[in-house]
Amino acid sequence: MMKTTSPRKDIQTLWLGILASLLFTGAIWLAGARLDAIRLLPDQGVSWYYWKLPEPTFWTRLSAWGLYLLHQVSFWYLIYKAQSQKTKYSMTLHRWNWAALGVNALFILLHFVQTHWLYDGLAQDVSIWSSQASVALLLIWVLLMENDRRGMFFGKRLPFKQEIIRFARKYHGYFFAWATVYTFWYHPMVVTSGHLIGFFYMFLLLLQGSLFFTRIHTNRWWTLFQEVGVLAHGTLVAIMQGNNLWPMFAFGFGGVVVVTQMHGLKLSRRVRWGVGLAYIASAVWVYSGRGWIALNEIVRIPLIDYLAVGILAGIFALGLRLASRLQRA
Repeated sequence: MMKTTSPRKDIQTLWLGILASLLFTGAIWLAGARLDAIRLLPDQGVSWYYWKLPEPTFWTRLSAWGLYLLHQVSFWYLIYKAQSQKTKYSMTLHRWNWAALGVNALFILLHFVQTHWLYDGLAQDVSIWSSQASVALLLIWVLLMENDRRGMFFGKRLPFKQEIIRFARKYHGYFFAWATVYTFWYHPMVVTSGHLIGFFYMFLLLLQGSLFFTRIHTNRWWTLFQEVGVLAHGTLVAIMQGNNLWPMFAFGFGGVVVVTQMHGLKLSRRVRWGVGLAYIASAVWVYSGRGWIALNEIVRIPLIDYLAVGILAGIFALGLRLASRLQRA
């Protein structure tokens, strides 16, 4: 008799999690009309977050901040327990994975209820830039963490010390959990195209965070899909806002794919050249009509990302040096 191979539990859970993320996003969309009656202040510019109550109360703030903190601490605790017990990577799920999936699903439901009851998120009290910066720094952290595996520039590694990479890998879960949970609670679950796309992206990041110490957590195609998700999100939101900045996001994040991210996929040289030439041809086509003076848009996001990788590595190096000196003191 031929031996049958049972499906991998981590892959099954991933697909079920993606389906659940779509269902959660659909529920936000279906219930969104209930929030149309809430009166909001007029938009006051680029630094203004529109979706917050004009007159917050103690209870609206307590609901947002209280539930956020419970969610955050719970997620951190599960990561800590899994690490402290020296959990090994597996093709099945550990009990900490099931707990994390349950915790995140519970708080997604609680945030849905909280939005329709008291509305406000963390945006009432913190800058809109903090939410955007948290996810941007998460993606920059990934660039640093993956330097040894795929390089930084066309497969070539930057000469970071191994202790920096080890630190980034060991503690990335805590920062990523903060970035995703904080951004998740920053926004109320309102129905705009940007919010729906953003919440779906957050659900996927929470799913990835819940699958720590499983093989799918480090699958190069799945992790790249999440990195490239910011390209789709940023480009689509810019198109919907009609601010004519979509090429900056499309070609900026696309440039990072060509220069760095696709080199971790073990693609043939022919495929990589094909992707690179398609990127160049698309940029030439768009900017021949947009105007060559705007071509600098392409380098803005990659320049910020690569400079930020160096800065982040420097901060880690300084922190590790200080920690070593304190231990010797």
